[in-house]
Amino acid sequence: MPVDKRVGFAVLGLGRLSLENILPAFAQAKKARPVALVSGSPDKAKTVAAQYGIKAEAIYSYDKFDEIRNNGEITAVYIFLPNAMHKEFVLRAAKAGKHIVCEKPMATSSADAKEMVEGCRDAARLLMIAYRCQYEPYNRKVIELVRQGKYGTAKLIRAVNVQNMAAPEQWRLKKSMAGGGSLPDVGIYCLNASRYVSGEEPVEIYARVATTPNGLRFREVEETVSFSMRFPSGLIADCGTSYGMHESRRLDVHTEAASFQLENAFAYEGQQFRVSHQDGKAESIDQIRLGQKDQFALEIDHMADCILNHRKPHSPGEEGTQDHVIMEAIYKSASTNRPVSLPRVEGKDVSRGPAPENES
Repeated sequence: MPVDKRVGFAVLGLGRLSLENILPAFAQAKKARPVALVSGSPDKAKTVAAQYGIKAEAIYSYDKFDEIRNNGEITAVYIFLPNAMHKEFVLRAAKAGKHIVCEKPMATSSADAKEMVEGCRDAARLLMIAYRCQYEPYNRKVIELVRQGKYGTAKLIRAVNVQNMAAPEQWRLKKSMAGGGSLPDVGIYCLNASRYVSGEEPVEIYARVATTPNGLRFREVEETVSFSMRFPSGLIADCGTSYGMHESRRLDVHTEAASFQLENAFAYEGQQFRVSHQDGKAESIDQIRLGQKDQFALEIDHMADCILNHRKPHSPGEEGTQDHVIMEAIYKSASTNRPVSLPRVEGKDVSRGPAPENES
């Protein structure tokens, strides 16, 4: 689209993800552009604004955030802040008349998530949760193959997302800011992938939490979580996440006639996808190669397209809310050492909007 016709975004928060991924992604976007910044660091904001051609008067502090209502160039806000701050700024953005993209996890509780959904609904503003993997080509290919049923029904999902969180001062290691440890930060990818690959919602959860004793990093939040989810079709998802392991981001799906292995499934780039299946009397291993695309540009353009065409986003606030409901069940199971049942949800993709198109 011509630059002056693209949806204008204000980027709220200038942390590493914003500077290294979100703002650069606008160069790959076709329907969106950055037009404003919101930051608690005025000097940093001025420097970044100059780099991206953003007007000096379109720089806002957190205190003056509500003034974005007076800037007609801003149609949407992309919120990248500590988890505990999401609710406040989503509701403020909605009241200011702006649509919102909010980073995951969308809140620190399902109650707050539901309040965010209701606030945006009351303000007639779109709320999209930034589940970038739902827009990434390789993850979408896994979804396609599973849903087609060419290789039979999915029986088992194994998802792992682990990393080594080294800095004790990180806000992600403070419960009041993060809401939890590895589960809401990186484990949510495994949880969300199990849901979007199958389209189903779990009916039973069993989980365990393990944390290295006497460590400086994990005084407030958990280190490692292992959880299993049972779905109505009989599908089982076994997931693992940690803040104390060598980095690995893998998604495996096993069906009646094949197995799918997606390496770097939840990484920003570097996905490798293999399909193993029977070929006569031989075992065939197919390497699937797709074009690498900027995941952040894909999700930003999807939101822009939804705004322009008055469509519900594929990953709306209801999608993020459901993950919070399930994470609370995971913590409950771990604390009681018992399975936790969840209400049966009929149908598929009930918390999602229309599937995204290849928009970038």
